[in-house]
Amino acid sequence: MGSARGLTPLPPEREAALSGLYARATAAARRRTLAGLAIVAVLTVLAGLIAEVRPLVFAENIGKFTAYIYQILPPIGLEHPLEDVRAWYWGLPKWLGLLGETILMAYLGTLLGGLAGFALSFVAAANLVRSRWLRIGAKRLLEVCRTVPEVVFALIFVIAFGLGPMVGVLAIAIHTTGALGKLFSEVVENIDLRPVEGLSASGASWVQTVRFAVLPQVLSNFASYALLRFEINVRGAGVMGFVGAGGIGQEFLVAIRNFYYADVSAILVLIILTVFCIDLATERVRHRLIGPEPH
Repeated sequence: MGSARGLTPLPPEREAALSGLYARATAAARRRTLAGLAIVAVLTVLAGLIAEVRPLVFAENIGKFTAYIYQILPPIGLEHPLEDVRAWYWGLPKWLGLLGETILMAYLGTLLGGLAGFALSFVAAANLVRSRWLRIGAKRLLEVCRTVPEVVFALIFVIAFGLGPMVGVLAIAIHTTGALGKLFSEVVENIDLRPVEGLSASGASWVQTVRFAVLPQVLSNFASYALLRFEINVRGAGVMGFVGAGGIGQEFLVAIRNFYYADVSAILVLIILTVFCIDLATERVRHRLIGPEPH
């Protein structure tokens, strides 16, 4: 074993050369960082100008926003708080029914979109499908589904099918197909290919390979993404009512338009609590499927 007590010092010329190289490299990295920050700042200013973002107008009118928040605060006093809460939630049975309709819209839209995205994800995966044109077609279809906003789909379906929850279900299902199909395909493209190659070598068909070699590796992640999408769709289903797709959103829009301030706050709190509970429930399910996220 060596008995060296320290590092051998470099010759002064070599040390000076290395120090110079390090200083130049550090200075170049600093210049690149500053240049990147400057470009981001310039682009931010240009984007603000094009989008007509006016900080002075925002500062002058922020009082209107806070005044509206003050107006929708519930009229609950200290003398009769229970009676005030009952008066605040006078339409609770009706609102709960509409809220249940919203949740069902999100559930059906997530289920239908998840099934379609599930099927298309295997076709769009580069490691499972050799046909380049088939993959391109599947990926472009998924892009169209997730690029067009849900509200636009809902407006189109309202014109075609009329008002009602079915419009919201269809709009959510199409957008969910594109979103989940993209996420599912990325999960499939990162699987271990050894089971796939083993089944293919033994003469298994493409469907059998997907069933026995791919699905066991991806199902937990698929379920996690589907639950996360359900959370998002519950929020989206609340907005669908703004265009006549039914649910609690339609009642919320009526309250805003007619200046029913107490009803606005009551429905808003109800939606927030519902989404909060759904988030907690789905988070627990996701953690049971894939384990807690590392800190």
